[in-house]
Amino acid sequence: MSSEQAIANMEGLQAAISNGETNRVKELLAGRKLDELQKDYLIDLAKLNGSEDIVTLLKNAPEK
Repeated sequence: MSSEQAIANMEGLQAAISNGETNRVKELLAGRKLDELQKDYLIDLAKLNGSEDIVTLLKNAPEK
């Protein structure tokens, strides 16, 4: 994955989390590993939005 694709995917994840789109988050996480910093940030974002289902998805996402 190029750095541009990685950035676009991260932006897509942020938008889906902010909008509470659980299924979209699942799609964007499929086959992807997050580094610890990314994962922590996305979990915090999901918590701010009150998306417990998304928090669980992110916590279970594989790490690099």
